[in-house]
Amino acid sequence: MFQDRSHIFVVRTPNMGWIDQLFDAKAAKAGGIVRRSVASVEREVGRDIFLREVRKRRFHLVETGGQFVVFCHTGRLRVLT
Repeated sequence: MFQDRSHIFVVRTPNMGWIDQLFDAKAAKAGGIVRRSVASVEREVGRDIFLREVRKRRFHLVETGGQFVVFCHTGRLRVLT
């Protein structure tokens, strides 16, 4: 009557438009910061792709409190406390 579907895997295609939209934001283009939840990043593109895209732009990335915070500039970053 019921089929066992425990062996079925769902493969999601990364939403690269989401990445483009993130880095096209006014704050990103102005060298500011953008913030997204870790869950949102993992759902839309996956952690590995997100890290690759941040590195490609030579930006800085911090993970804190369930959030990714991207500093959208290539200059020096110092954590003071």
